[in-house]
Amino acid sequence: MIKNQRLPWETKPSATDTPRPLLNALTIDVEDYYHVSGFDRCVSRSQWEMLPPRVGDSTHRLLDLLAEAGVRGTFFILGWVAERQPSLVRAIRAAGHEVGCHSYAHRLIYEQSPKQFRVDLRLARLVLEDILGESVCSYRAPSFSITKHSEWALDVLLEEGFLFDSSIYPTHHDRYGMADAPLYPHRIERAGGCLWEFPPPVWRLMRYPLPVGGGGYFRLYPYGMTRRGLRAINAANRPFAVYLHPWEFDPEQPRLRPGALRAFRHYVGLRKTETRLIRLLRDFRFATMSEALGEWLTSTEALQRAA
Repeated sequence: MIKNQRLPWETKPSATDTPRPLLNALTIDVEDYYHVSGFDRCVSRSQWEMLPPRVGDSTHRLLDLLAEAGVRGTFFILGWVAERQPSLVRAIRAAGHEVGCHSYAHRLIYEQSPKQFRVDLRLARLVLEDILGESVCSYRAPSFSITKHSEWALDVLLEEGFLFDSSIYPTHHDRYGMADAPLYPHRIERAGGCLWEFPPPVWRLMRYPLPVGGGGYFRLYPYGMTRRGLRAINAANRPFAVYLHPWEFDPEQPRLRPGALRAFRHYVGLRKTETRLIRLLRDFRFATMSEALGEWLTSTEALQRAA
């Protein structure tokens, strides 16, 4: 080390320094349109094999969009899809993206026993790791279904060697949500060890934890509102994890009849997803979940030492 040279966190930033925008996580849940939890009442798992797969084409389209933007993300892949389309998993990894686990059969965790969850988790991970030849240590639950009723799933994840999770949504919803959970990436301490949690984006607006920047919220809200909410999150020195699905880039997908509310949630704004994503990639910095977490932790530590 050069004598008297100061490390970055030993030097307080000057008033003229321009802070670098936060690095956020772009995450994709790789599942087909008929896998979503909202369709459980009208499509049984025994019917999945009989429905024409569309996830491959829409995922490749998404890969092309990200390549054009020079952005890498984290793809949480359903084991059922990976088993039937291993070349798709390899294409995602070959494009430089991070691969995480999205369960095998897309069952809500709180509708399973711990044993059933472990079996599903192991099967999905085995499929992914056999295809890739490398370990998979990130997880996202189907429909963010780690809630107060299924916190035991965190213990199972730790016992199975997972290091990162993105399943706890700090908001209110009829299917998911833990509104009192932290809004920022944080380490969860359990009896079996520690797990890093990177929650979906929530903008605290008039004290309400408003979901913003993912799924149906991304398609429903005007883009200006989404951008404002995400900028507010970054302004609070919190990176966010946008989440989308390949079927959200497929407006021509077959229409199913899950009921009025569920149909609205699934089909609203499908034709807007692609153009909105292009705008989003221009307005914010994105990378994989582990990269975004690593940069945020490093910068936060530096700021704390400089204070």
